[in-house]
Amino acid sequence: MNVLLEKFTFTPELTEIINNSPSVIVPDSKETLYELIFGNEHTDKIEVLYDVNGKPVKEATVVRCKNGAVVNYMEDYMRRRDPDCMRVADEEPTDKPRFEDVYGYDFGALRVETFRWLARQELIIVPFKAGGYDYGYDSILVCPRNAAFFAFALSQLQAFVNAKEVDHFKPRSVIYVAPPFRHTHFAGKQVVVHSRHPDLHEIFAYNLYPGPSAKKGIYSVLLDIGEQEGWVTAHASAARIITPYENEMVMMHEGASGGGKSELLQDVQRAADGRVLLGTNIETGEKTYISMSDTCTIEPVTDDMAICQPGFQSKSGKLALFDGEDGWFIRVDGITEYGSDPLYERISIHTKEPLMFFNIEGVPRATCLLWEHTLDSDGTPCPNPRVIIPRRTIQHIVNKPVEVDVRSFGVRMPPATEEHPSYGIMGLMHIIPPALAWMWRLVAPRGFNNPSISGSAKLASEGVGSYWPFATGKRVRQANLLLEQILRCKNTRYVLIPNQHIGVYQIGFSAEWISREYLARRGGVNMKMDRLVPARCPLLGYALKEMKVDGQQISSRYLRPERQDTLGVEGYDKGAEILYHFFAKELEVYDVEELHPVGKEILKCFRENGTIEDYCAIIPLGLE
Repeated sequence: MNVLLEKFTFTPELTEIINNSPSVIVPDSKETLYELIFGNEHTDKIEVLYDVNGKPVKEATVVRCKNGAVVNYMEDYMRRRDPDCMRVADEEPTDKPRFEDVYGYDFGALRVETFRWLARQELIIVPFKAGGYDYGYDSILVCPRNAAFFAFALSQLQAFVNAKEVDHFKPRSVIYVAPPFRHTHFAGKQVVVHSRHPDLHEIFAYNLYPGPSAKKGIYSVLLDIGEQEGWVTAHASAARIITPYENEMVMMHEGASGGGKSELLQDVQRAADGRVLLGTNIETGEKTYISMSDTCTIEPVTDDMAICQPGFQSKSGKLALFDGEDGWFIRVDGITEYGSDPLYERISIHTKEPLMFFNIEGVPRATCLLWEHTLDSDGTPCPNPRVIIPRRTIQHIVNKPVEVDVRSFGVRMPPATEEHPSYGIMGLMHIIPPALAWMWRLVAPRGFNNPSISGSAKLASEGVGSYWPFATGKRVRQANLLLEQILRCKNTRYVLIPNQHIGVYQIGFSAEWISREYLARRGGVNMKMDRLVPARCPLLGYALKEMKVDGQQISSRYLRPERQDTLGVEGYDKGAEILYHFFAKELEVYDVEELHPVGKEILKCFRENGTIEDYCAIIPLGLE
């Protein structure tokens, strides 16, 4: 351990933990770390237990399958991220709940107690690069040995570092994992405490679901660094799309959790006869199909965390990004049977290295199958089954920064009819000016029937850029960074894409796949203004007058939902009113003195019920 301390610059607190721990393991490979999950006995199933006030509490079971380790939590609540789990325990500027304000005491005492508990445990320490090997930041995970599955998951999500191969390593961030405190201090709730210092971001993870800490906690670190340096880590997937005629387009898809980011990287899903199901009328059962012969080749770039540093931009005037992760935390609730997603099914079944699975049934020494979801306590499949897919296992993966032609924003839409109006009035694809693109990112609706998080709000906001749940600083700072980014990248275009429903039609993610194919064949948002018509609701920008994909016309009922008989103008307008009320409520918090002058102009336009032309006058759409 003395050799380790010579290579690493640790804080005095971490050094003391290491010196007092009965055992400290720093694995030199991910293979070694994987074997630590099942202990020296190399058993096929373990129970993750902790002493809580003298009684053993089982947090999870871990099963060794042929293709990796399968984790299942005892509580339904622990199988998904709690959106209200972040607490800030420092004096830096923040709009997030401060620990002392929520719990009534200073975090300092609990911090010391956490360190004392860790010093009594057998520990695993995992060095990694937050944000990737090439552009990432030195970081450390400290967790109990019996939570080795958590350490392995982190090593799959971020860039694992072999301690033997480093000369000097000074962590810019550190994650401390202390599961029992969830029970002893937080009434069983997921809590992740962030403590920011000028050159160190500490994360205290008081739960064993990696979503809020190993995944989004590192996202918080990158957002914090970007806030200091003037750049953003967007909540986005991205891909280079290559048409059958070898034309290329880079598309970036943003949105709240469940907004379709992973789906951008999926092939178009087809029915048994090869046709593509566009939508199903939920009242009549009538299905709309289109036929597509050749579809585009997808070269994935990012799945969830896109680092957008200005230094990677060329003179093209387009946004540049690269992936902030080494592995992707893929939600597979849409994989319900063999053949639902051939790409991830093939990778997970035929992997050459062990993977990590969550909330999926695991049978010792059998193959874990992505469509066998764990049942929640009410007998229904868990809506948040996950697998971590290493980037290097994905065919055609892009490993360098790319410049974005089109930024799309996805929103989960409920069904909408005149009898039951809702905000589900978005057409299959809308072209929007940059000012509206910025506003949509400020409000970032979580939307209908979100499977990724706990909570049941019908229409809630995830805030700036849809990554606000993971940011530790000030809303207005992030809003300004997003607007400055948009103003700087004048040649990247913006669209809105719904998923789940268009009016009365249930669509799943078909609008996203069809829009991707349509835009790629056109070279992006490359069209004349005479092909567009102002949407009836100005917040939706422009609708397409017509859309033809692979020689087939898309019905105007999908492009302009007010033309649906069951919705009509009256039902549409009621839905627009819901949207306006939602925007007004969510935008109010950004209307502060520190807001960028152009941002103030955009919010004024909204308050005065501006037209689409008014928004375009603030920042031009860029089309002729």
